[in-house]
Amino acid sequence: MLRGILITILTIGVAGAAFWGYQEHQEKNAILQNAENNYQRAFHDLSFQMDLLNDKIGTSLAMNSRSSLSPALAEVWKITSQAHNDVGQLPLTLVPFNKTEEFLANVGNFAYKTAIRDLDDEPLTDEEYATLETLYKESADIQNDLREVQHMVLDNHLTWMDVELALATEGAPADNTIIDGFKTVEKTVESYSETEFGVGMVGIKKEDDNFKYLKGKKINKEEAVETAKKWVTPGENFKTKVTENGKGADYGFFSVYMEGDRNKSHATMDITKKGGFPIWFLVSREVEEQKISLNDATNKAIAFLKDHNFTDLDLFESAQYDNMGVFTFVGTNGDTRIYPDAITMKVALDNGDIIGFSAEDYLKSHHEREIAEPKITAAEAKKQVNPKVKIMEERQAVILNDLTKEVLCHEFTGVLGDDTYRIYINAESGIEEKVEKLDNAEQIYEDVV
Repeated sequence: MLRGILITILTIGVAGAAFWGYQEHQEKNAILQNAENNYQRAFHDLSFQMDLLNDKIGTSLAMNSRSSLSPALAEVWKITSQAHNDVGQLPLTLVPFNKTEEFLANVGNFAYKTAIRDLDDEPLTDEEYATLETLYKESADIQNDLREVQHMVLDNHLTWMDVELALATEGAPADNTIIDGFKTVEKTVESYSETEFGVGMVGIKKEDDNFKYLKGKKINKEEAVETAKKWVTPGENFKTKVTENGKGADYGFFSVYMEGDRNKSHATMDITKKGGFPIWFLVSREVEEQKISLNDATNKAIAFLKDHNFTDLDLFESAQYDNMGVFTFVGTNGDTRIYPDAITMKVALDNGDIIGFSAEDYLKSHHEREIAEPKITAAEAKKQVNPKVKIMEERQAVILNDLTKEVLCHEFTGVLGDDTYRIYINAESGIEEKVEKLDNAEQIYEDVV
């Protein structure tokens, strides 16, 4: 009797395990199939975008009037952005593909800079036309290489999950067809010399400048800990751990971890090696019931900045999330706002502690600037704003345009219907650089630091 019961229980257990294993197998296959479908879509979209890119550049070569050429080049810029997005969705993290991405960025930047200028007053130069011809030829080469890979994928029923497995598996076969195909694409692009792109090109290497404006001596690990203690108050008894950034990083920094007895918290901070400036820090602790107002928290944030020698800043935006206040400060130069010089802070509303701080943008861009006199007056710039927008505030501002270049603008804050907008008109060219719809219409404009 007992033996029969045990056999029955064992049989049920085996059957249950088998059913569970089958379900797990089905779910795993469904996930893998979904990933494969996404990879296939991204790859074929990339091939399609490269076909379009080559056609659009070729069409641009035959155009002459601004009414035709500007929209065509704007379309080229849009296509390169879509191609970038497709590349980012492929499992190519371990396959060098940076040259191809740089090529796409260069094409997009050249097209954008040319499209936004007045081609009636400044038509394409002979050198820029030669650049377009070069890009047309080079995009055709990339197009053909991608088509070859696409043909092999379809003809041999290759899967991208095999590529991901090959990349993740040590000692995987070196002759993976798709990987070799993309290496061929990369080798083709690498064969192009940088001078072939012409003076009109703006490379993406500008982003690698990072913290070029930092001043001060280099610090060591011990000094990094002492710096961290000046910014974060972990309590009397605390322990620290310091790690140094890897060789692949674009700039040198220390990561400091501090665990203390104050509020049962721990903090993490990145500090630049040069000068010992905090890039960001975050204090992790439970924030209890609110005891101070958002206005009081604002004053705490302002006092913190002053104590750490940050000057010429405006409180730009403030908001409350649960029991925390979040504040954004931007730089000022006289009456001109400097938006790239931005600092974001998080303040606990239970006791006013600064529990979050990010100065990465500020440290990367802050430097002495000479603000040139605008070639276009505010009154002239206002004519470029949609007349349906009721302008409430206006000022000068330095912003980053779509090419991450600093440009001086006339900034207008206005209302259209129930929504509030910020509109930036280039103070040199008069073009509409950017339009932002505000989530929070309440803005603070006075200098506070």
